[in-house]
Amino acid sequence: YKKKSIGKDGKVINIYKFRTMHPYSEYSQEYMYKKNNLQSNGKIKNDFRVTRWGRFMRRYWIDELPQLINLIRGDIRLVGVRALSEHYYQLYPDDLKRLRIKFKPGLFPPYYADLPKSFEEIVSSERRYLERKIKKPFITDVCYFFKAVYNILFKNARSL
Repeated sequence: YKKKSIGKDGKVINIYKFRTMHPYSEYSQEYMYKKNNLQSNGKIKNDFRVTRWGRFMRRYWIDELPQLINLIRGDIRLVGVRALSEHYYQLYPDDLKRLRIKFKPGLFPPYYADLPKSFEEIVSSERRYLERKIKKPFITDVCYFFKAVYNILFKNARSL
């Protein structure tokens, strides 16, 4: 399915994914957030919308494979902040929202390099990444990519 997300310059882009939630779950995202709030990994707590096979697909990133189409098309980069839905985007501080849209979203977010434990830490992690990227774009992406791969392979980093 195509997930509408905020991309570079604030344009809405379609991020391709395999569906891990019941159909039309995106329409109840704001309600679920208000009802259950967020877990430490930035996902909604006790989210009944995720199917059993969806949990499996998320655990092994199978749901992310269609994003390779976005990568090939140039909608996203290999490393960068995640493309967010309009609802999640609105949860961010205004200055970070403006900073986020200066760059294309990425497949490997800073989350996997820094392993934050709360939404506030996720925000700080993204801010640090983007500020470094402004100064040294290529080096920053290379460093974050290898750190993320290391954490995924050896520290079992996941975003369930």
